[in-house]
Amino acid sequence: MDQTLIFWTIAGMAVVTYLPRLLPTLFLSGRTLRPVIAAWLRLVPPAVLAAMLVPSLLVREEQLNLGSDNLFLWAALIAFGVAWKWQSLFATVLVGMGLVALGRYLGWGM
Repeated sequence: MDQTLIFWTIAGMAVVTYLPRLLPTLFLSGRTLRPVIAAWLRLVPPAVLAAMLVPSLLVREEQLNLGSDNLFLWAALIAFGVAWKWQSLFATVLVGMGLVALGRYLGWGM
């Protein structure tokens, strides 16, 4: 690949990544949002996270999989419990990844 093309591709990706973060900061700095809007904005990150996680946990080979052989679903349920009880990102990730690794090692849910 041409070095110029690589440079402009990276520069374009940087602009596209940075602008959605910069524009709200510029337009909303120093303003107080109405409580309804602030409450709605607090729900955006959990909604986006759920939209990304649920399909990967519940769908396998384009089929809904709620069976006992769904390793990712069981690991996620236990990890959610850990997150709720201890409110530690490190513990949650460690438990979730550890359960998936253990399940794969034992040949469960493959």
